[in-house]
Amino acid sequence: MDVTIGTSTVAGTAQAPPSKSYTHRAILAAGYADGATVRDPLVSADTKATMRAVTAYGGSVDRSDESAIEVAGFDGHPETPDTVIDCANSGTTMRLVTATATLQDHLTVLTGDDSLRSRPQGPLLEAIGQLDGRAESTRDNGQAPLVVGGGIDGGAVSIPGDVSSQYITALLMAGAVTEEGIDVELTTELKSSPYVDITLEVLEDYGVTAERTDDGFTVGGGQSYEPTAGEYHVPGDFSSISYLLAMGALAAPEGMTVTAAVPSAQGDTAIVDILDRMGATLSWDREAGEIAVEQSDLTGIEVGVEDTPDLLPTIATLGAAADGVTRITDAEHVRYKETDRVSAMAEELTEMGAKVEEEQDELVVYGEDSELHGATVDGRADHRIIMSLAVAGLVADGETTVTGAEHVDVSFPNFFDLLESLGASVVR
Repeated sequence: MDVTIGTSTVAGTAQAPPSKSYTHRAILAAGYADGATVRDPLVSADTKATMRAVTAYGGSVDRSDESAIEVAGFDGHPETPDTVIDCANSGTTMRLVTATATLQDHLTVLTGDDSLRSRPQGPLLEAIGQLDGRAESTRDNGQAPLVVGGGIDGGAVSIPGDVSSQYITALLMAGAVTEEGIDVELTTELKSSPYVDITLEVLEDYGVTAERTDDGFTVGGGQSYEPTAGEYHVPGDFSSISYLLAMGALAAPEGMTVTAAVPSAQGDTAIVDILDRMGATLSWDREAGEIAVEQSDLTGIEVGVEDTPDLLPTIATLGAAADGVTRITDAEHVRYKETDRVSAMAEELTEMGAKVEEEQDELVVYGEDSELHGATVDGRADHRIIMSLAVAGLVADGETTVTGAEHVDVSFPNFFDLLESLGASVVR
């Protein structure tokens, strides 16, 4: 599906979708438990992949209630799946449920789409090997398809922290139900650290104790997943909120309000501070979970995304519409997402008239030398690229057509409906 965005202003109230990161973890945690109700979940292409994995391991998922998911879990003892687990385009699913596969004695095969089969899994496979599990890439290249099993008891692993924090999340979640637990030693600096904070928060809410150590993280074995009153409530998603705040700061002269913006461990809450530093007029009522924002004259800044990789496309769009220079640093790991998001934003914003320079670990946007105009841009089958380019289309001269726009279903299924309801010109 292609979507065309015309130069527009927006106004009104926008409710952020539930957090994808929290939903993934809450569903899998409910699978590790005897069961649980996950309230206010994000039901999207990615989280459906995690639901399928929980079912494959012997649990079940009931989505008959639109506002909640009822999960019957496998109580820490996953079955060997009857068939291959297809994780589609969800890297979070693949990494988290790869560790689940180590808890059963036989073998699980995991795969995904072309994009997912190109993403690195090697450090997690090596860590599983250190735990005396079996974990192999069928093509022997550290990428899916994967074959995993072995019935691990726990132990100690050394793993790099600068490739994906999801490896650590996977080991901590599975380690809680092993006999010995798992100690994780990081051999490099941890990137995307807030995502592990999210994991620790969800584990605590499910009654599981895991914590940071001087060298990394540890989780004790023999624990049970038991959320209070059998329920878990998913907060709003700040990665998605970033697009709403960006469209408000760029194209809402009368202001707009973003709801479901409740404080949490999400690193992407940094978007509020980033916009404030750029000069946006906004205010956050943390208790009410509401952020008011209005169109503002923005100025470029330097911002590191080592802990907030999902914000790079949003920041790049803001920089293209701001005065001055926006320098996005510590960005190399952003190349290993659904697509190489550094190159994708550099190339597509250039197509729209922005002046952009790309380095291996940096993206520099020269807002003062940029004049955004409508163009046909490639969404790269990446939800975050698509939404960021759509926001850029609001302030580009003329019409911007984003290809492959259906992929917003990964994290924000009603994005274009919401954009249209706020007054934007949207043609599908």
